[in-house]
Amino acid sequence: MDAFFAAIEQRDNSDYRNKPIIVGGQPESRGVVATCSYEARQFGIRSAMPSAYAYRLCPQAIFVKPRFSVYQETSEIIRHIFSRYCEIFEPVALDEAYLDVTCTNFYQGSATLLAKQLKQEIYQQTQLIASAGISYNKFLAKIASDIDKPNGLYLIKPNQGAKFVESLAIGQFHGVGPSTEKRMHQLGIYTGKDLKQVPLHILQQEFGKSAQFFFEMARGHDQRSVNGLRTRKSFGMETTFQEDINDPLIITQYLQLLLQQLLIKLSFRNLQAFTLTIKIKFQNFVQITRGRTLLKPISNCPEIHLLIADLLKEADLGKRKVRLLGVTLSSLQAKDYHHIRQMDIFETD
Repeated sequence: MDAFFAAIEQRDNSDYRNKPIIVGGQPESRGVVATCSYEARQFGIRSAMPSAYAYRLCPQAIFVKPRFSVYQETSEIIRHIFSRYCEIFEPVALDEAYLDVTCTNFYQGSATLLAKQLKQEIYQQTQLIASAGISYNKFLAKIASDIDKPNGLYLIKPNQGAKFVESLAIGQFHGVGPSTEKRMHQLGIYTGKDLKQVPLHILQQEFGKSAQFFFEMARGHDQRSVNGLRTRKSFGMETTFQEDINDPLIITQYLQLLLQQLLIKLSFRNLQAFTLTIKIKFQNFVQITRGRTLLKPISNCPEIHLLIADLLKEADLGKRKVRLLGVTLSSLQAKDYHHIRQMDIFETD
């Protein structure tokens, strides 16, 4: 979906249309940008940016508090559309999903024609615009979906994949954030073609576990399947910042935002979680995790916000800048499961 949260706000309030809209924290609250409209992006505003800085870039922007219940309802409508055409689809977030249409019988098996139909039905039922990427694996389909946004539709055929990847700027690769991009450049890697020429053992020395994935992607390969039915032991979300941050308040607020979106993902599946884990990757790529397991299900309540603040006290903030934040929910149970958990509240994970 294109600028999903902001597009919903513009749809529901005619005063917001064709104006720079920022969904997230207010500038005076030292919050962060969850997303913004395309009108706001023209000023250089992007997700995870401090709201105060976004205000300096665009003082005329309209700041709107997130309405996650509305975003969830709209996402459910879109997923219902998917279910009529596709048996296997994998939601990634409220605004994104992978669809496996390999064996579709619709439109003579044409994924492109099916994508056009899906885009049309989404607009008819939600008045929102979606972009679609079509290819033979997840990596390339994701890349294709970002081309020609908003309202994009792009196809990468199997015989085009390897050549297409060679032309990609390294920053467009999945999993390559600003810091990784900088390290790639230091190694002389600026494009997919450059990456393809680097031996695997060199990539492993520089990027550890991510090396094999980078190695395969450089050749247009991605063996991950689309699987919406797998049993999940945990759900996680993370973000890499364009610029490293060190403000504890902004870090706290962004972790709360990630948690709120994760809880919505769990509600789709009628699940509840008892373990909360936060991940922090510092500027020097040192990574730490801090977690707690609770007696009661995790929810978006003041006590959980205090827990996040408590976990951050153990994270040695302030001495090193942060490049990535993540939240994971685990110890999952169905909401109608009534087993009494025998553990102390705030038990250390």
